[in-house]
Amino acid sequence: MKITIRFVLILAVLFQLGCAQLSAQDKPIAKNPELSDEQRMQWWKDARFGMFIHWGLYAVPAGTYKGQTVEGNAEWIMEKLQIPVAEYEQFAPQFNPEEFDAEKWVKIAKDAGMKYIVITTKHHEGFGLWDSEVSDYDIMDASPFKRDILAELAEAARKEGIKLGFYYSIVDWHHPDAQAPLYPHYNAGQTDKTISNPDFPKYYENYMKPQLRELLTNYGDVAVVWFDGDWIPDYTTEMGKEIYDFIRELQPNAIVNNRVDKGRAGMSGMNKEGNFAGDFGTPEKEIPDTGIEGIDWESCLTMNDTWGFKSVDDNWKSKQELIESLVDIVSKGGNLLLNVGPTAAGEIPVPSVERLAAMGDWLEQNGEAVYGAEASPYEKPVWGRYTSKDGVIYAHVFEAPKDGKLLLHPEIAVRSATLLQAPNARLEMIDGENALLLPATYSDSLVPVIKIEM
Repeated sequence: MKITIRFVLILAVLFQLGCAQLSAQDKPIAKNPELSDEQRMQWWKDARFGMFIHWGLYAVPAGTYKGQTVEGNAEWIMEKLQIPVAEYEQFAPQFNPEEFDAEKWVKIAKDAGMKYIVITTKHHEGFGLWDSEVSDYDIMDASPFKRDILAELAEAARKEGIKLGFYYSIVDWHHPDAQAPLYPHYNAGQTDKTISNPDFPKYYENYMKPQLRELLTNYGDVAVVWFDGDWIPDYTTEMGKEIYDFIRELQPNAIVNNRVDKGRAGMSGMNKEGNFAGDFGTPEKEIPDTGIEGIDWESCLTMNDTWGFKSVDDNWKSKQELIESLVDIVSKGGNLLLNVGPTAAGEIPVPSVERLAAMGDWLEQNGEAVYGAEASPYEKPVWGRYTSKDGVIYAHVFEAPKDGKLLLHPEIAVRSATLLQAPNARLEMIDGENALLLPATYSDSLVPVIKIEM
């Protein structure tokens, strides 16, 4: 009897241990504490500068197909040159980016002073950069590369403390339930709202939402979800609001651009009047004339003329122009999402890397005037821009007056003024004028910044 009781007790203990182990395995992975809307947006407002990555099959033709060069953006080559789906699919076996190095890409972004990355997980062409369970048209199934781009990028970003965001196109020129039947004018719905695809709701429920679920559950924290393709008539505001709630359920602290809904007012990117979902506006290839109080926004800009890699596009903006664009945007309360278009081999073009390195060097000296900075409380001066923090104004000098007198806004009462690149050198006020005398060394920086304590 004693042996039997002892045996039963042992079985009971083993059973309890097994149950404890099973419940631990079944327990969902703990998420970060849910933040208030203000807390959720704060890191992004402080960051001010991020990297946009446009990468997909369009990097293979690189803007040219069968002797024709696409006008405008290279990533639109499928639509612009009216390439049939079956023909376009042939780029997938050619997409083998053996030079892709996630750690190198993240380091380029970090050295540039960028705080976050947003990559095109699926552009309008429909090809995915991850292993999707609802599609074979992705990097693991249709390409010889057989590596999950997003998994490698997520790991590299985590190591370097860079936040990662995912772009996802609502438009899909490849999927039969989305836009493919509209060939040869895949994007006809953008200009003619009467053209629609009655099967779009099937695509939305059975393809788009499952893919978003994969992106939002398989790669850790997703900082930003960036939509595009909101213009097609089949995608409704009800869908947009549902998707926004869907994202916040899976990633409570993610921020989502306004293209998730139907409220965007064209390329200017801000919302039309009405009740629309989304956390920030998205001006595209332009910078608003002024900021809008209480409105968060982010200008996405290219370094040349295209988003995706285009071999014949050498119209690169200068380092000076790019730094001035960053300052201009921050002076109006916005963020800059600056694009790179990697090659089909997986390399960020050298001209992009050079410009980003110059921006990183400038930010290393002057980042105090950008990160966490607020919009200027004053009108923009003729010589440049202001940014601000509590009790401090930063004067960014784009073009110094020939007489060396930097005339300040009349409301700026200067207690002290120093160059950020040479903080031990104080600038002198000009007697009888609300102006600073620029030192001879001010021109050593692409955009000199003067810190004015009020």
